[in-house]
Amino acid sequence: MTVLTDEPEAAATAKPTAAAPGGGLGRYILVRFLLIIPTVFILVSLVFFLMRVVGDPITASVGGRLTEAQLAERLAAAGYDRPVLVQYLEYLGQIFTGDFGRTVTDNRAISEILLTYGAATVELVTFSLIIALLIGIPFGRLAAYRRDRWSDATLRVLAILAYATPVFFAGILLKLVFSVQLGWFPLGRRTTPQTQLILDRIDGSTGINIIDALRTGRWDLISDVLSHAVLPSLALGLLTAGVFLRLVRTNLIGTLSMDYVDAARSRGVSEGRLLRKHAYKPALIPIITVMGMQIALMLGGAILTETTFEWRGLGFQLAQYLAARDYVAVQGIVALLAVIVAVTNFLVDVLAALIDPRVRY
Repeated sequence: MTVLTDEPEAAATAKPTAAAPGGGLGRYILVRFLLIIPTVFILVSLVFFLMRVVGDPITASVGGRLTEAQLAERLAAAGYDRPVLVQYLEYLGQIFTGDFGRTVTDNRAISEILLTYGAATVELVTFSLIIALLIGIPFGRLAAYRRDRWSDATLRVLAILAYATPVFFAGILLKLVFSVQLGWFPLGRRTTPQTQLILDRIDGSTGINIIDALRTGRWDLISDVLSHAVLPSLALGLLTAGVFLRLVRTNLIGTLSMDYVDAARSRGVSEGRLLRKHAYKPALIPIITVMGMQIALMLGGAILTETTFEWRGLGFQLAQYLAARDYVAVQGIVALLAVIVAVTNFLVDVLAALIDPRVRY
């Protein structure tokens, strides 16, 4: 009798919570979206004031090549002779209108630089993320299945090494081995000049070489793009692959100790089937939740990777402007990257909330 009376009570209490996920999800999405504003605001403000610590951008970039009169004229025209707070408020106003300023060295709009070189960085980060998933998830699963054996210990050490190795150092090693010694892959750049010329002339070119090459249907162009992308994507992807490997291993081991898995094990289900059917999918959910942070990490690593492989994307351009002390360009590109990272984290959080309702609360 006790069981019978408890079941209607459980059903009654379940009805109100059935509508909760919708409200919880909407509230969660709204909060996460609103958090984009202070995140971008804080980062843009920090970059602005840090850039001003070294002085005004014009003096830092071209001050040595101008007379005092010319320098004063440039400073007045750009508004850098006014108080820093006034400059800051004006800069925030420009940001909200989508104007990220113009470079000092070549007088280009920052938004134009994003459109010109952003596609290359997106392509590199996408390739790297695919490699990180292809390496991290299967080997993390293998490490969990072979827990506390020599193969598990080896994979954990390799994961730590992959994460701890600087991206530029990994890139140099890959170039020495696979380009210089073995000659399997090109030393750098996105494609050969001939291929890049063909892809740039395609009607409605996206700037993402692999997409444009696939649109042509020519295997020689596709293979050229992919062969140039292997080493830089591997150098950057290994950084995140180590994180994914350890994350999958830890969560798989934790899931395998859950009560419902023990119940299945008591019914005689094999360990391999438990891993595939019961523990694998729940263990992948944390990867989605941290993917936004890893994409931000990859964008930071793209600066060194693009410089090492002469991959002409936003990171490569940022390094060039840093060398030229063009802090207006640096400030604008970093602000744009901050927006990209904040929006990416928002989309990843929404995806995680859709897959796992526990994330919403």
